[in-house]
Amino acid sequence: MSISKTRSKLYKIARILGDVDAVKKGKVGKRVKNRVVGKLTGKLLKKFW
Repeated sequence: MSISKTRSKLYKIARILGDVDAVKKGKVGKRVKNRVVGKLTGKLLKKFW
């Protein structure tokens, strides 16, 4: 397995653990909002580059 695939899997695991932590703390709505805003920002920035 290459380093990039390993890194990708680690980021995916970290994202899942962040979701679990948000559920435990009761901050799911805030996390969902931040993920949506982040994806939109990424798409907008991608258009400028």
